[in-house]
Amino acid sequence: MSSAILSKAFLQVSLKDGTLERPGMCAPKADLARLRTVQILPQQARLRKFEIRAGTGNTFGTLFRVTTFGESHGGGVGCVIDGCPPRIPLSEADMQVELDRRRPGQSRITTPRKETDTCRILSGLSEGQTTGTPIAVLVPNTDQRGNDYSEMSLAYRPSHADATYDFKYGVRSVQGGGRSSARETIGRVAAGAVAKKILELKAGTEVLAYVSQVHKEVLPDGIVNHDTLTQAEVESNIVRCPDPVYAEKMIAAIDDVRTKGDSVGGVVTCIVRNVPRGLGAPVFDKLEAELAKALMSLPATKGFEIGSGFAGTLITGSEHNDEFYMDESGDIRTRTNRSGGIQGGISNGEMIKVRLAFKPTSTITRKQMTVTRNREETELQARGRHDPCVVPRAVPMVEAMVALVLVDHLMQQYAQCELFPLGSLQDSLDQQNAKEVEMLSK
Repeated sequence: MSSAILSKAFLQVSLKDGTLERPGMCAPKADLARLRTVQILPQQARLRKFEIRAGTGNTFGTLFRVTTFGESHGGGVGCVIDGCPPRIPLSEADMQVELDRRRPGQSRITTPRKETDTCRILSGLSEGQTTGTPIAVLVPNTDQRGNDYSEMSLAYRPSHADATYDFKYGVRSVQGGGRSSARETIGRVAAGAVAKKILELKAGTEVLAYVSQVHKEVLPDGIVNHDTLTQAEVESNIVRCPDPVYAEKMIAAIDDVRTKGDSVGGVVTCIVRNVPRGLGAPVFDKLEAELAKALMSLPATKGFEIGSGFAGTLITGSEHNDEFYMDESGDIRTRTNRSGGIQGGISNGEMIKVRLAFKPTSTITRKQMTVTRNREETELQARGRHDPCVVPRAVPMVEAMVALVLVDHLMQQYAQCELFPLGSLQDSLDQQNAKEVEMLSK
C-alpha cells in the first residue's frame, strides 16, 4: 500500500548554476540575483512518486502465512492461515487443545478473566481435511469489562504499549490494550496447532516448551531430560515446570507478588526434537534469525538465546565447538550441541534449544507515577484482570511460534531443494550420458 504525501501545498527548491541548494544554505548577496525558485506543485510532485511504504505487521511467514486479527475487548480474535497444504486431517478439537493451554482463568496464578476461547473454523476444511485454501478461525470474546480501564483512558500505564501505540497511530485503544494484548496470540496458537500437526505428520518433529525460571527461582541445567521430556510432565502443575520441586518454588514466588499487587517475569525454554536437516537459508533468513524474530514478536519478551547463548561467550572455541562423528546408523552427528541445532543459519538435525525471557507484567494494581495524554504528571492505580506472571501461559505461545517458523522453512526447503531431490538430477544425467555413449558406439 502506498500513497503520495506532501506536508505543504508546494515545495521550494533553489537552483544555482544548475546545482540544488537546500533551504537554509547561505549565499553571497551578489549571487542572490542569479538564484531562481522552482515551485513543485502537487501535480508535479505526484510524477516524482514520493511514496511511503509501510508494513502493517499483522502477517507472518513466507509460504505458510498467518494473519491475526482482533482486539482484547472487541468482538473476537482469530487468524487466517494461507498456504496450508491440502489433505491434512484437521478439526476444531485439534486447535482447542492448544487454546485451552493458553486461555485465561486456568488457576490462581493467571488472570481471572473467564473466557472459554472456543474456536470456530469458518473456511478451508472439507470432510475433516484441509482443502489448500485459506483457513479462517474465529474465537469470540465473551467476558469483556471495558469499564475496568476507565482510569487508563487518559493516563499511560508505565512500560505498557499504551503510549507507543498512541505515539504511532494517534488513537487510544484503552480496553485491554487492543492489539498489544496477549489475547492477540490466540490466532498464533490456533495456527501453531496446524503447524505442529504438519511437522509431526511429515517429519515426526516435536515441539515442547516449559517454564525454566520465575523471578529468582531458576531451574538448574540438566535437571530436565530433554530426550524423554513429555507434554504430560510440563502440564503436571499450574506453572508448567516439569520438575515438581522447582515448580512449587515458582508458584510460591508468583503467589507472593500476586497478593501484593505486583508482578514478576521469567524464562521459557523450548526444545525441538527430530528436526529435519537443511531448514533455514543463508544470510538474512537464517533459521535462528527467523526464530528470534518470531519469538521476540510475542508480548512481554525481552531476550532470546539459542544453544549456549550468552554463556558461550565465557569459553574458548575449542571448548565450544561441536565435534562431528559418525553414529551407529552411519549418520553425521555432533557430540555436543552448543550450537543449539543450527549452524550457519541452517538446521543440522540435532535438537534445537532456545530460551526466551519475559519481563514482569506491566499492568499492576500498585500505585505508579505516569503522565496523561495531555502531558500532565499523575498517579495511576490500574484495575482489571492481569497475569501476575505471564510465563505459564506463554508456553503454548512459544511452541506455536517455533512451529510456525519450522513448517514455513520446511515448505521452503521442499520448494527450492526437493524439486530435484539429492541424487535424482545426477542419476538422470548419468543415464542420459550412458545412452549417448551407447549410440555413438554403434
